[in-house]
Amino acid sequence: MTINFDREVFAHRHNGPNQESIKNMLEVIKADSLDKLIDETIPEGIRLQKPLDLPKALSETEFLSEFKKLAEKNKIYKSFIGMGYYDTLMPNVIKRNILENPGWYTAYTPYQAEIAQGRLEALINFQTTVSDLTGMELANASLLDEGTAASEAMSMLYGQRKGKKRKEADVFFVSELCHPQTIEVLQTRAEPIGVEIQVGNHKELDVTDPRLFGILLQYPASDGSVEDYTNIIAAAHDNDVFAVVAADLLSLTLLKAPGEMGADVVVGSSQRFGVPMGYGGPHAAFFATQEKFQRKIPGRIIGVTQDAEGKPAYRMALQTREQHIRREKATSNICTAQVLLGVIAGMYAVYHGPEGLKKIASKVHGLTKLTKAGLEKMGVTVETDVFFDTITVEAEIAKVRKIAEEHEVNFRYRDDNRIGISFDEAKNLEDAELILNIFAKALGKNNEFDVYSEANTTTVELPEELTRTSDYLDHPVFNLYHSEHEMLRYMKRLENKDLSLVHSMISLGSCTMKLNATAEMIPVTWPEFGQIHPFAPREQAKGYTQLFDELNDWLCEITGFAGMSLQPNSGAQGEYAGLMTIRAYHNSNGDNHRNVGLIPSSAHGTNPASAVMAGMDVVVVDTDDYGNISYEDLEAKAEKYSDRLAALMITYPSTHGVFEHKVKDFCEIIHKHGGQVYMDGANMNAQVGLTSPGEIGADVCHLNLHKTFCIPHGGGGPGVGPIGVAKHLVPFLPSHSVIKTGGEKGVTAVSAAPWGSASILTISHAYIRMMGGNGLTDATKIAILNANYLKDRLKDHYEILYTGKTGRSAHEFIVDLRPFKQSAGVESVDIAKRLMDYGFHAPTMSFPVPGTLMIEPTESESQEELDRFCEAMIFIRKEIQEIEDGISDKEDNVLKHAPHTQRVMISDKWDRSYPREKGAFPLEELKFEKFWPAVSRVDDAYGDRNLVCSCIPMEAYEEGIEVVE
Repeated sequence: MTINFDREVFAHRHNGPNQESIKNMLEVIKADSLDKLIDETIPEGIRLQKPLDLPKALSETEFLSEFKKLAEKNKIYKSFIGMGYYDTLMPNVIKRNILENPGWYTAYTPYQAEIAQGRLEALINFQTTVSDLTGMELANASLLDEGTAASEAMSMLYGQRKGKKRKEADVFFVSELCHPQTIEVLQTRAEPIGVEIQVGNHKELDVTDPRLFGILLQYPASDGSVEDYTNIIAAAHDNDVFAVVAADLLSLTLLKAPGEMGADVVVGSSQRFGVPMGYGGPHAAFFATQEKFQRKIPGRIIGVTQDAEGKPAYRMALQTREQHIRREKATSNICTAQVLLGVIAGMYAVYHGPEGLKKIASKVHGLTKLTKAGLEKMGVTVETDVFFDTITVEAEIAKVRKIAEEHEVNFRYRDDNRIGISFDEAKNLEDAELILNIFAKALGKNNEFDVYSEANTTTVELPEELTRTSDYLDHPVFNLYHSEHEMLRYMKRLENKDLSLVHSMISLGSCTMKLNATAEMIPVTWPEFGQIHPFAPREQAKGYTQLFDELNDWLCEITGFAGMSLQPNSGAQGEYAGLMTIRAYHNSNGDNHRNVGLIPSSAHGTNPASAVMAGMDVVVVDTDDYGNISYEDLEAKAEKYSDRLAALMITYPSTHGVFEHKVKDFCEIIHKHGGQVYMDGANMNAQVGLTSPGEIGADVCHLNLHKTFCIPHGGGGPGVGPIGVAKHLVPFLPSHSVIKTGGEKGVTAVSAAPWGSASILTISHAYIRMMGGNGLTDATKIAILNANYLKDRLKDHYEILYTGKTGRSAHEFIVDLRPFKQSAGVESVDIAKRLMDYGFHAPTMSFPVPGTLMIEPTESESQEELDRFCEAMIFIRKEIQEIEDGISDKEDNVLKHAPHTQRVMISDKWDRSYPREKGAFPLEELKFEKFWPAVSRVDDAYGDRNLVCSCIPMEAYEEGIEVVE
């Protein structure tokens, strides 16, 4: 036997089918070879003429060794910068069992509630944490960052103006004491929709100004000061002006809740609840408001409903698919946000409980108080009288900074010799003493303050009007799991309720649920990436700089573009950033009037929502009978709106799973009329290495790194949506006011942090580095092969809605289920729920065509897993046939009653017309290996009529939903 001395090839682990399987599948679809299949699928005129020029692929071991050296270029200094980002201590039980656990991070957004009860409960915990601490009635299940949350509040309230205010008011006032990154994101979001941001001293604000519709206040303020906003909020309300408060969650364990001050909306970040700084993200922002705004709140809300058994169950409420329904009239383009980080923050609250959180907050406040006293004893002027965790002092910056950096300490250095010092839970008495010694040495003084003896008599002393007296987190879930064993078991119970990629393939079309390899995930929890503040000096983040530069170059090579921005921290945010870049380009050319966005009717719902946010008027372009963009309609509308044309938004391959042959012609039409072509990168997994947005003729494209480039979906976030642009748009890439980045004429920041969710860019870097150019290209080929294999195996049982000219699909395809409604009374939702009984998450339901399933298997699934899915779908078709033939009742059948829970199966009562075994074990193999849905089919309408979005009484699980009401 010969010995193979070759290195391990990562691509062989990433791709599901081996060579034998590839050969078998090619025979099934009647393709001579993989390359021949690609020739039949992708139009010749857009094919790349040379292979990707990327570094040679590394093995997993080689990559981790190389990447550790990159990580070590980042220098971890003690951060006292604050500004909404703090060092924190993630409990190890949460780190190991959620952040590092694929059972949590490989799940999808919980659209299918019956197999997502675990993370839905975890998100209810997060929402309850937020609503309790803020003193508000309702909170959502996370937003992208604090700046985005504040902007969403502004947009929502702008739409809620009444009477004269609706006609006259277009000014949103922002206190100058808000974090600068929040102010900048607000300015970015306000300008295109016609809102004027006024920044100033809130104490001098004239709330009677008829143009004023809302105000934003920071609590505690960015300089650390704390004041009661009750009076200014009351005055605002007297003049029909809304009030938003950006709050620090930890501080609210000690400070009066903003809801008790009368705030209409409270926003902020839950980062310091156990989530590393990560050089800016990802973190779960929050948005809390009053019930009267429940149908306008952006993002996702988790609510309580009942299942078919009358038992309480969780599900996504109200705006679950708002962008798909309301499109350009949607209140927000937020699709999903930061679920995994929201889960972690919620679990942090569960583990510590109200007393534990108060203890942490008291310690943080005490350290700040001691430091203030020590500095004042030294003769340093401390500006801040009332504070939580931050003080601002007057001192010569140059001297202090030199000594601080010698001790590897970062402060916030402001203009005019003012220095900000912020404490967090990771700091101790030694750190307070270190600060005093730094100032003493820098200013040539003696530190005569004994931190340790003074600590013995230090207490929390806040003004009475600012001291919190109301209870919070009194639900049992926040008071039961404070030992590690109990916490471990609680999280495992929730995890066991959820289906994720650890169980079976999740073939969601347009979602690309591929492998999130362990080697890609390992660096995410390295402290060299997690413990760096986003506004730390650049010279301390040389590893990150190298990471950004390399990833930028590789993504440019893959997309055929000249420049990249890594700032957008979601796909929807990438859409917005791309459109804002186009807007800036037109404005720089004096074409401010170009504001029409042409969008195909088949586009993802976030496209029109993003276009409106970027100040565009949406004009819909028809699709033809084959699912392609109508060339004639596009040409006519481009001609009609020629003078005003800003952009065409297209997805390629199309959302119908087809490589349209006229795509270059579409681009030429738009360019001829002075517009730009924006490409939605949702389907980039069918392009990499074979074609590219740049080759096709697009001017800008956002990428979903959480799809094509292996960042896990996390149960609904995080995501990263960087944009690539052609050379003429590079100067307009998003910038940032705190840390310089972006183009020379860059649009202002679209995300709070300069590089968005920087810490998870490590995952995409790892994927590209280990795959190499050839590996990435082969992955694309296999993704297309797997889709065509599934399509051809199912085509004799279901109608396939669209294919290309040669009968091939791209990396996804659509199965038409509409005929079954007439023939058997079966709808797409019934098949989706029945798939759960077979151990599968349903493909994308009713998008882009109502009454269909869009199936995308990705390259990571083996032929065996594809066959298992096909077997389930074919067997379900037989169950439908039984209804059509009159063998099964139209209402009392396995599809209408799906999914079947363990509880139903073992119940003494069984009055259904089919055997129990048929309901739960339709295939023999399921008797030996079965995933059980946690609840029966949920009642969505009931949940919306009886909205409850916080933790429910424990007895409700036994006694039924009536306990909740």
